[in-house]
This record gives sequence, structure tokens and C-alpha cells, in this order.
Amino acid sequence: MSDDDNNGHDGFDDLPDSLLPYDDWVEDAYREVMLRAIEHVAAEGLPGAHHFYLTFRTDRPGVVVPSRLRAQYPEEMTIVIQHQFWDLALDRDKNTVSVGLSFGGVGSILVIPVSAITAFADPHIRMALRFASAHGELEEDIEIPEDAVEPDDIDPAHHPEVQIEEPKEAEVVSLAAFRKKPQK
Repeated sequence: MSDDDNNGHDGFDDLPDSLLPYDDWVEDAYREVMLRAIEHVAAEGLPGAHHFYLTFRTDRPGVVVPSRLRAQYPEEMTIVIQHQFWDLALDRDKNTVSVGLSFGGVGSILVIPVSAITAFADPHIRMALRFASAHGELEEDIEIPEDAVEPDDIDPAHHPEVQIEEPKEAEVVSLAAFRKKPQK
């Protein structure tokens, strides 16, 4: 059949609206992919060069971030989960993701409701997922670049929210200075 036979239409313009919530089901499936990846990394660690970018709304109820970060990122923030993180966890009962990260040398535990997450990416395999916000609209302004900046290449002077610290060797500290001195 030639293009002239269908008057330039692809046949999908006249489809009725679905009475089944396919869009919601697809969204749920994509979120489940993200949650399984987080669960796997929480249990097994990050394999190879995999790492995650997690973008979330800081203005959503239930988001726990330090006040200085909320002031710096009043609406949205992207975190990198790669080398310097700890206590990554998914609480399926509370429907939250939590992770420890260091910002400006200060460790913080972030708690992020799954519904506040608007994007998830693993730049190592160029995989990115975008999610509708809690209000149902797709966050169109979120862009995960194809050539995402690897955290090891980030210049902290231009990105103060990302601190790449060299591991420190263990130090032996004498407690003598903290002991009570005998009174004479």
C-alpha cells in the first residue's frame, strides 16, 4: 500500500484513548528497573565502571537533605553514586532510597522518596530513565547528556557539590592528652 492510499496518516491518529493505564504501568516498570539496580548495588557494591546519577526533586515532601544543600538546590538536585558513598539502601516499606554522601567534606545521609526521583542514569552503559513527577507530568527539562561527565573528571572548583577525596591512611592518635592529670 502506498503513502497515497492512507492520505499521509500512519493509522495511529484515530486510535481511541485507552481505558487501561498503560502509561502508568510502563512508568512503574521503569521505576522497578531503577529500584532493582539500587538494591543490587546496596547488597553487592558497584561492579566495574558502573555508577549512577540520581536526579530528584528537593521540594517534595519526605526529602531529607542538609539545609545548605536545599538552599543551593531548592527544586532539583542530581547526585552521583560512584566512589564516595556509604549506606546505600532501599526501604520498600517506606518507598525511600537513602545514601550517605560527602558534600564539602561533611558527611550527610540523604533520604529520597521514590516518587521524588525524576531521572536515573548509568552513564557507563549510556542508560537513562526519566520519570513523571509526583504531579503526573514528565519532567521534560531533565537532560542526561550522552557524554555524561565522569565524577573522576569533575573539577571541584566548578562543582562544589561534588567532592572527590583521596582515601586517607589510618592514623594512630595518642589519648594521653585527653587523660585527667593527677592533682598535686
